[in-house]
Amino acid sequence: MGIISRFLRMMGRSDGYLPFQRKKNPVIFEIPRDWKVERYDSDYLGNLLSMIRGRKPAEGGKADDDAFTASGVKKEPSINKITWKNLTWVNIERPTRREMDYLAQNYPFHPLDLDDCLSKVQLPKIDEYENYLFSILHFPVFDHTTRITRPSQVSIFLGKDFVVTVHNGDLKPFAALPTRCQQDDQVCEGYLGKDSGYLMYRIVDVLVDYCFPMVKKTLSNLDEIEDKVFDDKVNASRDVAVLRRDIAAQRRIIGPIKMVVGDLERKAQRYTEADLKVYFGDINDHLARLWSNLDECQETVEIYKDTDYLLSQERTNRILGVLTIVFTITIPATMVGTFYGMNINLPGGLSPNVWTAWGPYTTFIVILLISLLPGAFMFWLFHRWRWI
Repeated sequence: MGIISRFLRMMGRSDGYLPFQRKKNPVIFEIPRDWKVERYDSDYLGNLLSMIRGRKPAEGGKADDDAFTASGVKKEPSINKITWKNLTWVNIERPTRREMDYLAQNYPFHPLDLDDCLSKVQLPKIDEYENYLFSILHFPVFDHTTRITRPSQVSIFLGKDFVVTVHNGDLKPFAALPTRCQQDDQVCEGYLGKDSGYLMYRIVDVLVDYCFPMVKKTLSNLDEIEDKVFDDKVNASRDVAVLRRDIAAQRRIIGPIKMVVGDLERKAQRYTEADLKVYFGDINDHLARLWSNLDECQETVEIYKDTDYLLSQERTNRILGVLTIVFTITIPATMVGTFYGMNINLPGGLSPNVWTAWGPYTTFIVILLISLLPGAFMFWLFHRWRWI
């Protein structure tokens, strides 16, 4: 109630000087000296006064625009913390500098690791420290706009009694996992019921299993493209090229996971009493199946690419062959018409040498026969040679 009464008292002193009243007196907006501002959030008060003045907080006043809502209330870091017995799981979606500052204040993380969580160009890796283990993993996410799979980064901090995950929230089954743990105690017990090393295994297992529907969808796309490749009425070249690029992107993402998981099994063993070799062996089996399916997809799409190229070349050659035959058959008529199109005396042409044996159209009939007979003969000959 103290801060509310002081705020009302300050508003009373500001009568007639608010921005919409077109008056100005900067003195009345200074914080009174009898206020014990050290008991309150000075950033919040500075931002509140700035909003009363009708402008954004000043950069020098330690007020971050991203740290405040439209109503001037300071935002809290978007952190989801789950504690079960002696184990804590901290989950951060769409991290910003504010969340990284929170982790720096509450955990002994190296600043470079926190910067890596915000960077989008990091390669999968594992960094081992005295008190914790830091790993970066990439998992595939399908972009429906470009129809190409892109990597989504997941950063994991593993300690003795904590696990911290930082990601963008686009891995749907993993993004929904913290909510499931909060709503269902049995699910929470299944994930956080043992120790931090086992929790990390369960998280990686969920992320790896998330890849299977994507690979299955790729196999389904291959079946659809197969029908297009062998359909003369459909041009499948672009679809084959896009799918070929998507498969290559999936291989670039899933390939490094195999190496990182192998190191993770060995380095995370000190944070659990369970034998991680058995658990991570199951993950390695899943990764081997994924890689085998991707190899099959790559071989199949390469076959479709070559087949589509051969079929398109065959269609082009067939069209060119028909056009060539039509042109060849019309050569006699073109030659005869060229001669009789000249303004000179030719047999049956201009008078007095006009042919009239079959009437006034005798010359036309003779020229037509001379043009058609060689064409008909060539058509019969090409058909006999199976050119047409």
